[in-house]
Amino acid sequence: MGDQPERKPPENGQDPLAQPTPPAEDGVDQDLHPTYWEAQLEAARRGSLAWGLAAFFIGYGGYYLCVLVLTAVRPERHGGFDPTTPPNTGPLLLLAFAPNVLLGLVPAVFSWWRGRGLRSDFGIVPKKRDFKVGVACGFAALIGSWLLTLVIIAVSGPPPETDLTRLMQGERTIWLFLFALFAFLGAPLTEELLMRGALWGALEHYRLPRYAILVLTALIFALIHQEVWRTPVLFVGGLAIGAARMITGRVATSMIAHATNNFLPALLLFAVAR
Repeated sequence: MGDQPERKPPENGQDPLAQPTPPAEDGVDQDLHPTYWEAQLEAARRGSLAWGLAAFFIGYGGYYLCVLVLTAVRPERHGGFDPTTPPNTGPLLLLAFAPNVLLGLVPAVFSWWRGRGLRSDFGIVPKKRDFKVGVACGFAALIGSWLLTLVIIAVSGPPPETDLTRLMQGERTIWLFLFALFAFLGAPLTEELLMRGALWGALEHYRLPRYAILVLTALIFALIHQEVWRTPVLFVGGLAIGAARMITGRVATSMIAHATNNFLPALLLFAVAR
């Protein structure tokens, strides 16, 4: 379906991101939600994504296995870390995101094999409305995550230092730039294909209520990052990013929301380096 024409929202307190329900047409189900009608039409056009659960578990399983292998072969695991001859942080930065590629690759392969392609199954090609909804939800995710982070720091203190934060304390190099670029563009693409693409589509196939899908995917999104301190922050961000998917029914919208949420942190990663 093409883009719906822009219309002014009713002045009744309704969600400003929601377009009004389209007029009645022959052959179109008129039992449409006033806010989520666009997602309902996308789901009806898209058809079943029952294979999404297999894509999710294989994708995340491959990701986790890859993380375990890379962790086992880290240079500092053999003989310890020597500050006089530190490892080359450039490849290590890129390796940190290497397993992430599998998160999006497996759903893409399933879509080409069992489905009708990325454009039809996931709505990966953005429309004009996807940018408006995605940017708004992305800013909501960013602000909500930032406020919750401040609360957690006030209650429990600063976050623990990780391998990744130690690597980013080095020099500002092309490697760090590529790392930040992947955080801004690559991670939203791969993670959204897995979470709001394969998993969301499978849960939708089994007719879970839309708000249950929103909460469940946000919770899994937070947990698969395996960062205990940031789990509540990632959950809040996942709710806002998932709301973008819930409104339009297209993964392109949640990708834009995710990229909007990641833009400022990715910029700061590169900017604060020496």
